[in-house]
Amino acid sequence: MVSGRDWHHPQWLAVAMLIVLFSCADAFLTLTLIDHGAYEVNPLMAPLVGGSALAFAMVKIGLTAGGVVLLTLLARMKAFGRIPVSLLLYTVLAGYGVLVLYEFRLLQAALPF
Repeated sequence: MVSGRDWHHPQWLAVAMLIVLFSCADAFLTLTLIDHGAYEVNPLMAPLVGGSALAFAMVKIGLTAGGVVLLTLLARMKAFGRIPVSLLLYTVLAGYGVLVLYEFRLLQAALPF
């Protein structure tokens, strides 16, 4: 039997899945932009981009998924005693949404139509 402490609202699954999907889109768009002359500005990910595209994508998506799982497990808690962790999940989702839109704009500017 599942106790009340083990149950998470379905919205957290939806938010977590959207974050991971945005992370996948970000990885794809990053690699596409790099093929068109862009460069990775994230100093932690930049060394991975020069190697295998698969390794880059796996590390990026794996780190994001791990963080999302942790934040989802802690969604009912407060970070630093004041900030709801659920708000952090929404902030990450919004951040990824803005990033993916920005990368689409960069890709539109890089590709001649």
